[in-house]
Amino acid sequence: MVLRSVPTRGRTLDHAAFIYDICEPLLLLGKQKEYDNHILALLAPQKSGRILDIGCGTGVLTRMIADALGEGEGGEAVGIDAAAKMIRMARKKRENQTCRFEIMAAENLEFEDASFDGVVSSLFFHHVPLDLKKTTLMEAFRVLKPGGRLVIADMHLPTTSMGWLVSHVSRWFFMQPQIGENIRGVLPELIVQAGFDAPQTVACYFGYVALFNTAKPLSSGMGR
Repeated sequence: MVLRSVPTRGRTLDHAAFIYDICEPLLLLGKQKEYDNHILALLAPQKSGRILDIGCGTGVLTRMIADALGEGEGGEAVGIDAAAKMIRMARKKRENQTCRFEIMAAENLEFEDASFDGVVSSLFFHHVPLDLKKTTLMEAFRVLKPGGRLVIADMHLPTTSMGWLVSHVSRWFFMQPQIGENIRGVLPELIVQAGFDAPQTVACYFGYVALFNTAKPLSSGMGR
């Protein structure tokens, strides 16, 4: 069966799938394990939990989450990405009993309401335009159970001169206005607008990647 990328106005990385596992550790300056472990600690998944990874790429973080779940206890980590080559690579390298991958656009999640205990996204939102950022967060809110945790790590307001340089050069070098939206600081307000509690910024990596932690209120409905 031929896997095909799904249409989206977001930026996909099909072209980088075969080198992504080499490039990502370099881009994270040797801190990938620390970074991923921090995300996992914030999610704190239960053994029987169901976690969604939005924009999973080749599935490194998804598999790490899956390994923290209990095989045979109903736990599952699901990674989605619009890029078919990324999902092909993720399935080949990392799929198992508690870890699966689907080709899917983040702004149109094909899951039932309140079907996940946690949602995570790492370095995805700076690839999609403002309206899709909003829609994706609303979809994340919809598929989360009340009380479910949302953890996002992405480009945000630079906190150091090097972070300012890297983020602004990236925005213009890659001709990516979506990066410009992120580094203006739009994500926290978009998270609140989607219905989540005000996010805590719990860490900043490299002077420009913020780690946000929030949850869907226990008393919330399906959306706003």
